[in-house]
Amino acid sequence: MNLLGYLRMRPLISGHWLIVAVAVYCVGFLNFRFFFNLTAVYPFSLENVIFTLSIAMLSVCVNVFLFALVCIGPVRKLLLITVLLASALAAYFMDSYNVILDQVMMQNVMQTNLAEARDLLSGKLALYFLLLGGLPALLVGWVRVKPIGLWRRVFVTHLALLIAPLAIMAGLIMLSSGYYASFFRDHKTLRAYANPSYYIYSTIKYVSGYFKNTPDALSPLGEDARIPAWDIHRELIIFVVGETARADRFQLNGYQRPTNPYLSKENVISLRNFWSCGTSTSVSVPCMFSLHQAGEYDAEKAQSAENLLDVLEHAGVHVLWRDNNSDSKGVAERVPQQDFKSPQSNPDCDVECRDLGMLSGLQDYIDRQAAGDVFVVLHQMGNHGPAYYKRYPANFEVFKPACHTNQLESCSKEEIDNAYDNAILYTDYFLAQVINLLKKNDSRFETALFYVSDHGESLGEYGLYLHGLPPAIAPDVQRHVPAIFWFGSHFDDIDLAKLRRETGKKYTHENVFHTILGLMEIETAIYDASQDIIPHENEEGEHTMESE
Repeated sequence: MNLLGYLRMRPLISGHWLIVAVAVYCVGFLNFRFFFNLTAVYPFSLENVIFTLSIAMLSVCVNVFLFALVCIGPVRKLLLITVLLASALAAYFMDSYNVILDQVMMQNVMQTNLAEARDLLSGKLALYFLLLGGLPALLVGWVRVKPIGLWRRVFVTHLALLIAPLAIMAGLIMLSSGYYASFFRDHKTLRAYANPSYYIYSTIKYVSGYFKNTPDALSPLGEDARIPAWDIHRELIIFVVGETARADRFQLNGYQRPTNPYLSKENVISLRNFWSCGTSTSVSVPCMFSLHQAGEYDAEKAQSAENLLDVLEHAGVHVLWRDNNSDSKGVAERVPQQDFKSPQSNPDCDVECRDLGMLSGLQDYIDRQAAGDVFVVLHQMGNHGPAYYKRYPANFEVFKPACHTNQLESCSKEEIDNAYDNAILYTDYFLAQVINLLKKNDSRFETALFYVSDHGESLGEYGLYLHGLPPAIAPDVQRHVPAIFWFGSHFDDIDLAKLRRETGKKYTHENVFHTILGLMEIETAIYDASQDIIPHENEEGEHTMESE
């Protein structure tokens, strides 16, 4: 058969019916998680079945309305194919990990690097993409769209595909008003699983916010910062930003497993009631380094202003950011940065580059700073999921059997826990090596380690995996994080006894900014002693930093 004959075999369909068909397909085949969660809230009964069917019809109408807004003329097929492929991926992640694709999650998607994306690849993902996304996309590309005149196109598209869905939605809501009142008022989270409408909404919010929040100029911060004359000792502080570590998996916090055999031998102080700003790196890391009132972190304000690292540089501190994670999320754009995610810069690599490699050459850097204080940030790969088994060298696989796949739902809870705890064990070893480096410099500096994770992780509790749920509904395990201090022998202005008594006091990432200013003994009008975690003693009657 020649090409002309093949083309004549292709079915002919009206553009508006193609839009309806894709909308119906998305609701019927790409919304398993939405309807699974919906039926958990509205269990089987005749009334609930009717409401579920009503929700399905409402969802189709929402999708038709959204598609009709943009799928017009020559771009119709391209946009529908894009939606099908993207919705298949969204269905995979929601079905597999029970995640919500909100604005923050879309930000995480946009900022994901190649290594992180590679950890998410799997045969199941390929099947979702090819079968649930690729096949219908090929069908959309194959069919012919019936040509219609401009006048008819305007009326068909805008009257039939915009007004009709709105009218049907209004009727459905009126017929089941009691159910819908409960659905919209009490079960807002359910709506976040609607595919593709919610991720489209989240993407629009992220893109509009990105352009809106891009500042023309940064607001200066702490330009009065200085090292006071009475501070005759040099400080060397290493701040380790952890990744995806849960407080309840640290032996130091009461966990029954020996996940901290190395730190348990050191004179560390573990804060047992420490909480993250957010449930993702893109929120928590900027929050740690920004100035804001307690409980009032504002991403837009943080992006448009200088941060803690700028304040330290204003005071003349030598600042260095070393990264074995994705990046600094904009925090370290104005200070020296070093990337340790490849073998070219990291000497400790096997299946991936290890956090321990960030210590390579660090002593040389410290030695080159002939005068002044030094502040180093080490941004870990830590426990980044779902491939926890990659986060530690083979000799750290102490807890067995461990889950050796990124398909967490295919592993038992025990296997997931074992892999995750092995990664915690490696972080414990890494932090102990950081302390050893600080000990070597204790005769020349006031040395200290401050470690805190960016957020926690769900490991199958309540059917949830990974992280990133909105903080208002996220389980505690996604926000309760470990925080650890170690101090060298010359930090004699800290009331360690009081700090140990207050290890159960509640702190958050919002305390980090002022705590580090206090540790570095920097004077500036923006320092707030009431948000400094560390109680400071008087030094020669001249300096007081009391934590309230």
